[in-house]
Amino acid sequence: MSHKAWMKTVPTENCDVLMTFPDTTDDHTLLWLLNHIRLGIPELIVQVRHHKHTRVYAFFVTATYESLLRGADEIGLRKPVKAEFGGGMRSFSCEEDYIYENIENELYFFTSQERQNIIRYWLENLRAKQGEALHNIHFLEGQPIIPELAARGVIQQLFPLHEQRILKRLMKSWVQAVCEAQPLGTALGGWHGGSGGPGHAYPPLGPPPDEICDYFGVKIAMYFAWLGFYTSAMVYPAVFGSILYTFTESDQTSQDICCVVFAIFNVIWSTLFLEEWKRRGAEFAYKWGTLDTPAESIEEPRPQFRGIKRISPVTSAEEFYYPPWKRLLFQCLVSLPVCLACLSFVFLLMLGCFQLQEFVLSIQELPRIIRFLPKIVLAVIVTACDEVYKKIAYWLNDMGAW
Repeated sequence: MSHKAWMKTVPTENCDVLMTFPDTTDDHTLLWLLNHIRLGIPELIVQVRHHKHTRVYAFFVTATYESLLRGADEIGLRKPVKAEFGGGMRSFSCEEDYIYENIENELYFFTSQERQNIIRYWLENLRAKQGEALHNIHFLEGQPIIPELAARGVIQQLFPLHEQRILKRLMKSWVQAVCEAQPLGTALGGWHGGSGGPGHAYPPLGPPPDEICDYFGVKIAMYFAWLGFYTSAMVYPAVFGSILYTFTESDQTSQDICCVVFAIFNVIWSTLFLEEWKRRGAEFAYKWGTLDTPAESIEEPRPQFRGIKRISPVTSAEEFYYPPWKRLLFQCLVSLPVCLACLSFVFLLMLGCFQLQEFVLSIQELPRIIRFLPKIVLAVIVTACDEVYKKIAYWLNDMGAW
């Protein structure tokens, strides 16, 4: 679309996640999926819309505040606790919702990124029942519906929507700001609110100290925190190196001494840099509630994981379970032999090409271009094997999801 056309667009209100479909999608597919979402995830509010120019259908997905609270409890979303209840960060619980900061204000309690994560979690864990099918797609019992339809091309895109008002605020306080600190916050605690998603008002206050984390999430915020710290730390070796370069004389002895001095400086600087970043990173991790959280618990379970349903002995919640002995059996009887066979094939192929190369070089009468033929054959075979092995790796990885 032209630039002028985009200028006339109006942001969609009350929508957190958008799901689009190809223009060839039939009504039966839309109604089938819409019915499954509304029955399987009653917490979601889904509006169906059609774009008259591109002829594309889309599901505009959001949820009520009460539903989001239950979702936050379900995924264990960590939220700041009021000072009178101990402060810090704690996994959200609906039974003790009164202890969390801003719980009374539904517009500011969840950031847009948190709302979208909860909705994405629900969508990706919408499971099929035994014998369900859509056209030629036959689902296994417990198989995630949304990821399978996205892989088959039935769902074109599934993505969160940006909040233009927050982006403009970030553009001024972050991108266009010169020689100013990133809006990551400098003190522990602080402002923890955010947008309630498109259509929800942003607080009429100054930019929050944790704008990047509130909008993009902890992972992206931690990356930019490290990038800013690294950029600032690089000033010291740059200044020191410039001074050495300026006062270094042209003789070899002076240059060698300066190189040794600069090398010693870099050793000391890199040590201090790493230790200071450990301290700074721990402060951010504590403030954002990920310091004592294992990495595997931050990431959501793979939507492709399938198994038998059971009650977790740890959380007492329903979960999919696959016996470890079955996974070990598959690894020993399938994964290991397949990997060894692939390695053996490549090794023998490489030996064969080397033998062919020696044979070609031993014949002096052959044209020069023919002598490069074994190398060309090896390169072509390696490229072809790479594509085949990639598919094998995907298959083994998917089978490991059981």
